[in-house]
Amino acid sequence: MTEQPWWRGAVIYQIYPRSFLDTNQDGIGDLPGIIQKLDYVASLGVDAIWISPFFKSPMKDFGYDISDYRDIDPMFGNMADFDALVAKANQLGIKLMIDQVLSHTSDQHAWFEESRQSRDNPKADWYVWADAKPDGSAPNNWLSIFGGSAWQWEPRRCQYYLHNFLVSQPDLNFHNPQVRQAVLDNVEFWLQKGVHGLRLDAINFCYHDAQLRDNPAKPVHERKGRGFREDNPYAFQYHYFNNTQPENLGFIEALRALLDRYPGTVSLGELSSEDSLASMAEYTEGNKRLHMGYSFELLCDEFSAAYIRHTVETLEHKMLDGWPCWAISNHDVVRAVSRWGNGEANPALAKLLLAMLSALRGSLCLYQGEELGLPEAELTFEDLQDPYGITFWPNFKGRDGCRTPHPWRNQPQGGFSSAKPWLPVPEAHLPLSVEEQEKQPDSVLNTYRQIMAWRKQQPALLYGDIRFIDTEEPVLAFVRQWQGEAILACFNLSEQSTSLTVQLGTMQPLRGQAVASGEIDGNVIQLPPHGCLFAALDQISG
Repeated sequence: MTEQPWWRGAVIYQIYPRSFLDTNQDGIGDLPGIIQKLDYVASLGVDAIWISPFFKSPMKDFGYDISDYRDIDPMFGNMADFDALVAKANQLGIKLMIDQVLSHTSDQHAWFEESRQSRDNPKADWYVWADAKPDGSAPNNWLSIFGGSAWQWEPRRCQYYLHNFLVSQPDLNFHNPQVRQAVLDNVEFWLQKGVHGLRLDAINFCYHDAQLRDNPAKPVHERKGRGFREDNPYAFQYHYFNNTQPENLGFIEALRALLDRYPGTVSLGELSSEDSLASMAEYTEGNKRLHMGYSFELLCDEFSAAYIRHTVETLEHKMLDGWPCWAISNHDVVRAVSRWGNGEANPALAKLLLAMLSALRGSLCLYQGEELGLPEAELTFEDLQDPYGITFWPNFKGRDGCRTPHPWRNQPQGGFSSAKPWLPVPEAHLPLSVEEQEKQPDSVLNTYRQIMAWRKQQPALLYGDIRFIDTEEPVLAFVRQWQGEAILACFNLSEQSTSLTVQLGTMQPLRGQAVASGEIDGNVIQLPPHGCLFAALDQISG
């Protein structure tokens, strides 16, 4: 078998550093905390870690507003800590990926502080500036994801600047070649420090339409979806002109050329557009753009076999030569067992979702706490830190519910810190702590470990093609095939037993992944509640 790149079929574990482990007892997680717990991460059988931003920042958006791309915020540690993290990861055979937020900076970045002073300084054209309309209103109708206009007035220049996110996150002007080069130089700084990959935040937002054309209105019946609620005016438009511009592909190719100078490094792009699956295909096309892309299609509220099948098949038809990466949880969305369950801890559902994710074609991102089956935390308004949630409360509670500290032990603060943590540790998470689940052979944590260890022994699941089988709800079923080996994967998404009949020749059950397993009787497969079945196939029929 031809050796595959390390990232194909890889399991990437996302660490949100603020909430992983606090070692200096200030209530906020830090880089030494990641180092201290890296042996635990290695025990999960992951191939890589992706660390959310730890760069110098005023933390208006918790690190996604960067004021210095080449320095570490003191709350997380210092560069010596980062170097120690690189060394520890290398020692354990774990690849290290870091977040890169390229489309915008903090308004406290030195570039912006200079740019906003006048229209003729050396950085005057480094951000997206535009004159007001004759009546003084914003240059066009573009909206911020966080609510309201995407334009903010700057009296020193008597112009507006663009911010697709918070007012404190001005957008860089990628039409300026100096900006593009400066951004690439910042990326190379971390490549030289020894990182193995980049998770590229909102990577399709780098360019804006140079003509500043208005976005068209979206009909009322289309306003739901893409993760935006009807109470957010961002859902009222087709966002054709404030992101995902054709020029962005040229920058992606320049970024890939830089990565190719550092063998073994990889790029994973976050893509959110009007057709994110098409963007995933376009941004990973050929061997000159992103290595992998992921979108929010499986981070939504809809949970059905039909929806998952449609999403994956749609991408398969569009992505002819790229490589996908799938995620069902991250730091921006309600945790999967709550989103797709009844809001409470559900170990059986958590195990099923991990098994299902492990079987899809592509690589996978797993968010910290997913291996514990953590449900979404219920927080009061007084607990909130997320400006997104504070703005849209109470209809939308923000992203803090998935960002609460990782529970290590069944004790107050969950063993995360001896100080008051930046977000509370929910009482409901303490019985699900690492300490408690380590003691239970059939816990979500230990089942997760078995799934990942078993998956590594199945090349068809790591690299194979995928073909779905027609089934009725609530069953999702598909075949993964690689170099003469074929595996049938079936998943019961419901809490009731069910069965399905398939005509695929001889099926031999594959055991070892530790999830409630179905049984085969001839051509009939019986699946227990939230159960699954993996079976080796002797022959494949169309």
